[in-house]
Amino acid sequence: MSGEDETPSVRERIGEVEVTRRQALAGAGGVGALGAGKAADNVLIGYGVVVGENLVTQDLAALVDERLDPSLGDSPLPGGYRGAVDDGTLFVLDGDETAASVALPADPSEGAAVDDELGFGEAPVEQLVADLSDLLDGNYEYAFSKRDPFFERVDAAEPRPFTAGALRGPYYDDADPETVRAFADADPARPRAVLSGLVDAFREHSSYDVARYVAGSIEDNVLFGSVDLRQHFRTPADFDAVREDDGTGMFCWEFTNRSLEALHAVPAWRQRRPAVGLKMLDERHKHVYTGVGSVVREDGDLVIPVTFVDYTHSTLYDDFYVTGLLGEGVEAYNERHRATDVYWP
Repeated sequence: MSGEDETPSVRERIGEVEVTRRQALAGAGGVGALGAGKAADNVLIGYGVVVGENLVTQDLAALVDERLDPSLGDSPLPGGYRGAVDDGTLFVLDGDETAASVALPADPSEGAAVDDELGFGEAPVEQLVADLSDLLDGNYEYAFSKRDPFFERVDAAEPRPFTAGALRGPYYDDADPETVRAFADADPARPRAVLSGLVDAFREHSSYDVARYVAGSIEDNVLFGSVDLRQHFRTPADFDAVREDDGTGMFCWEFTNRSLEALHAVPAWRQRRPAVGLKMLDERHKHVYTGVGSVVREDGDLVIPVTFVDYTHSTLYDDFYVTGLLGEGVEAYNERHRATDVYWP
């Protein structure tokens, strides 16, 4: 969309008051103690130090498990086929036609027979039947850790790329791989490199949208939602727009959405370390960040390793020159993050 009427102006009249980005920033002084109190509440309270709990102390397995559902979306298979789960049955689709189906749970040999019939050399259907049957029967466990231990565990185990792909939901799968490669300076087939590359890319091309945050604080705490101030500071935040307009102001959900698109830019079975992105919601602090999962077999047991990253923090800390004090900022499996809802998008 390119028409001028389709893009909110940076300056807009609200009654007799003209609101600009500069004035919104100045408004931080106007809200005074209220703004400081809100910031302290968002940053310091509710992580378990005074009240609440954090990722390290929460029952994450139960929380992540609430929406685990391999029927959320189709997953690519070799040869242009797709795998889909519906009403307890795994379907192998060739376009709009069903090439094969297996009712779950089932013995993996039934999947192996489909692989032989369709000429799949990578045994994707056998893997899916075995793993999805265990998922349905509850025969699996989660393993939560920071980034490096997460990838070390994935590297040391038997990867299950087709199962990881089956756990991806129907969203965030339409990013162009070459666009992701150009933005993150990393091959989307290498999720570990992409996660690191996004740190530098977001720092170079974007910033945390302080003006929109202040406008939102005024909207919520002074105007009590009677006027939508945030809309006047919202700008396009897709990969191309961010690269073309260095310094684009971004919010937590925009950082998260771009990271999920980057993780899902290529099928899981084409990734060196198969990855599935999770959207982590912290309703208490109105914050969203990224979970990263995989699926492996360890001594025959099905395990779902999960780690967490936060590009809001990694960008914000750099913006305010506090990385030396607070670290790189991308790690999120720590005492300064919590979750109230987890989505497999």
